Amino acid sequence: MNLETARGVKDIEPRDKIIRNYVVRNLTEVFEKYGYSPFETPIIERYDVLSAKGGAGKESDVMKETFKLTDQGKRRLGLRFELTLSFCRYIGMNPNLKMPFKRYEVGPVFRDGPIKLGRYRQFWQCDVDIVGTRSVVADAELIFLALDCFRRLNLEAYLEVNNRKLLKAIIDYAGIQESKANSVIISIDKLAKIGKSGVKIELIEKELSEKEIKKLFTAFDIEGSNKQKINELRKILLSDLGKKALDETEELFSYIENKDVIFNIALARGLGYYTGSIFEGFLKKSQITGSICGGGRYDNMIGDLLSTEKEYPATGISFGLDVITDALKCDNKQEQESLVKVYVIPIKTLKESLGIAQELRKNNLNTDIDLIGKGISKNLDYANALKIPYVLFVGPKELEINKVKLRDMKTGKEELLSVKQVIKQLL
Repeated sequence: MNLETARGVKDIEPRDKIIRNYVVRNLTEVFEKYGYSPFETPIIERYDVLSAKGGAGKESDVMKETFKLTDQGKRRLGLRFELTLSFCRYIGMNPNLKMPFKRYEVGPVFRDGPIKLGRYRQFWQCDVDIVGTRSVVADAELIFLALDCFRRLNLEAYLEVNNRKLLKAIIDYAGIQESKANSVIISIDKLAKIGKSGVKIELIEKELSEKEIKKLFTAFDIEGSNKQKINELRKILLSDLGKKALDETEELFSYIENKDVIFNIALARGLGYYTGSIFEGFLKKSQITGSICGGGRYDNMIGDLLSTEKEYPATGISFGLDVITDALKCDNKQEQESLVKVYVIPIKTLKESLGIAQELRKNNLNTDIDLIGKGISKNLDYANALKIPYVLFVGPKELEINKVKLRDMKTGKEELLSVKQVIKQLL
């Protein structure tokens, strides 16, 4: 038996888990400040839910990457590849929810896709969604929330924004058949990965003419400020759909004046369920080149999933926990081997030392103690290896005068203090 993980998954060691917990803690605090409630769905989902009309879309790479299962009753199941579809299924099962319904969910998802830095076959998403409003203001709120998350995590990042209706209008302007629209969008979504030439090759393989491809890129190549791009697009997109998309985009940017929110006309997001605003977040300077968050409006997905005419307008954004963790590690923004602040070394005073350790813990100081009598030298090596900032020596002579010896492991400075003084100094 080979003692190794399955390909594309990994064990999360303490130093990495500390960073992940830091990310989740900060993200969820921001989510809750915006009025979102915690929520959880199962990892295993019915395959008909994962592949339902209005979901990812059968041509999407995501469906090709789905882990498929069969239970003992021969029912077709799958591991969820995102959190949104399970959330939509829940909404359908609970039609009497008060709207708008705002929730966040943090959990693992699975895709049998290519592996690279920041991308694994099991990865965690941190999702925020609003159901029950078509207002562009809800999309703007998610953008504000994302920017607040970037600031909270000290990430130098920016958001690219577009509108799925706008892409459909550009495809219509290029004279491309409506039946090919979703397939074309999937190719456009690969612009950052394979470049303009690679996308053109794919479009030719999908039997688009040179004229159609040229007109597509006439729109995509427009440059300037967000406002200038909108004005230039108004000159060529004269359809009702084009006007509506540009009106929505203009309204969205009227709420947001931030240099880190950029109108990217070619931003596509490959999933088939998006209907309006879409957004994707990227780091400015990092070894991580892929997106760290993404989302958009999906007004039809829940209704399509339930095969009902009842409308469930919705919008959401998802943050990639693994990719954000990798980014913080690459940029050396978070480095901790342990969460312990004080390491107690008993010197023939184990009983008394246990009591002192408990007193420190009662005062919210993360405290560990040598339980096996390693000796002073080995204990100091241990504390150094785990980068524990303080060591507390508890010896008989110190206890005779109701003192303990506190060592700052960074400076080497030692002080004789009472336990109360130690607590006061370290809090």
